Amino acid sequence: MLIAVIIGGVLGYLIGDLLGMLIGAGLAYWLVRRLRRSLLGRLLETQRQFLDSTFAVMGCLCKADGQVTQAELDASRRLWERLRLNETQRERARASFTRGKSPEFDLDAELAVLRQVTRGQQALLQLFLQVQLSAIAADGVLHPAEHDMLLRVARGLGFSEADIQRIEAMLRGGSQAAGTTSGQSLEDAYCVLGIDASASDAEVKRAYRRLMSQNHPDKLASKGLPESMREVAKERTSEISTAYELIRKSRERQAA
Repeated sequence: MLIAVIIGGVLGYLIGDLLGMLIGAGLAYWLVRRLRRSLLGRLLETQRQFLDSTFAVMGCLCKADGQVTQAELDASRRLWERLRLNETQRERARASFTRGKSPEFDLDAELAVLRQVTRGQQALLQLFLQVQLSAIAADGVLHPAEHDMLLRVARGLGFSEADIQRIEAMLRGGSQAAGTTSGQSLEDAYCVLGIDASASDAEVKRAYRRLMSQNHPDKLASKGLPESMREVAKERTSEISTAYELIRKSRERQAA
């Protein structure tokens, strides 16, 4: 802000001496403050809409097979805990989840609003999709109707079935890292990075660095990720790193 005020003052001085300098500095100060308020307001609105849509779409997806299971309800509540939502935010989450379960819920309109407020930021929307997939898979069964609805959500956000497969691979890697299975498969690791096994070492590294940059929690926060979802973003970068390390070590063994 100080630099803008100085520039405004200098320009004002060149135009109208001392009085012009004061007017120019004042105008610059006012414009910068107004721009900051506008940007902050837009960021807060994006964060609010992101959370509202997260639980509304979750309610819609969980109801896709005709009923919301207790495991799916528990998953939504665990997400409240994970995001450290306060009581006011939990009430909004409950209301949004209930809205999503309603027969009158317009899924396509909700996704259109989310795309608009996030300006189609892919890394942000992929995180949204990952949260949805983890919720509907909470009961251990991905019902065909839920999978079809998930595809509809992905397409509404501008993604393909390949993007869903990549997120599914990432979730499998996350559960395996937690010790629930024997270990992440190499095939899943390549899927997480979005590359083929035939990719060169340089291509693997470029894919890894690109994804780490796109999914950095600070970068996502600047694009509208709610602060409460920072930990989810950190887990995503950890899953990307796990996949990269698995590929790197596998190639080292093959080269030895």
